[in-house]
Amino acid sequence: MREVTAKGRTVETAVESALAQLKTTKNQAEIIVVDKGKKGFLGFGSRAAVVTVKRLNNSVEQAKEFLLDICKKMGVIADITVIEEGKNITFQINGQKIAILIGKRGQTLNSLQYITQLVINREADQYYHVQLNAEGYRERRKEALIQLAERIAQKAARTGKEISLEPMLSEERKIIHAALVSFKEVKTYSIGENNNRHIVIAPYRIK
Repeated sequence: MREVTAKGRTVETAVESALAQLKTTKNQAEIIVVDKGKKGFLGFGSRAAVVTVKRLNNSVEQAKEFLLDICKKMGVIADITVIEEGKNITFQINGQKIAILIGKRGQTLNSLQYITQLVINREADQYYHVQLNAEGYRERRKEALIQLAERIAQKAARTGKEISLEPMLSEERKIIHAALVSFKEVKTYSIGENNNRHIVIAPYRIK
């Protein structure tokens, strides 16, 4: 529901009624006074105030509602906290059966993140970068990626052979690159297109 017409004894009470129905606030709504109403005299000739309130487009809130709906359809009881840092939006998901949302190696979570980014930017005034995090999964994944990078780098340096990693999201590839910046025995680069783009860890001296 994006628009409500409400009545009240005064314009203010009519607006409050409309905002309550829309579950929004004044700064997130456009208020049109249709009729200011009339007090009348001794109860006669009075007329209720009438307002039309339109909920303004809030891309972040729409994306949150979209995620809550997806969680419900997947049988997940979730609570979502939104963290806004400029153009970067993080949706922190907590609740029951969160593993369903994460999926194998975060594949389901990554897919939901991609779709949510499309939803939030569909009518947004600026472009948002979206991250979905579920029960601290991103932090655990980052630590696992750093450990993987160090282990594979050591193997590449020891064997003198290039080693390709599995395809990853750009944000995960950045973690790998950053983790090995100070590792002087190897270099890293990305190859492949779209979903097949992956990192190669190569020794400086190939045997």
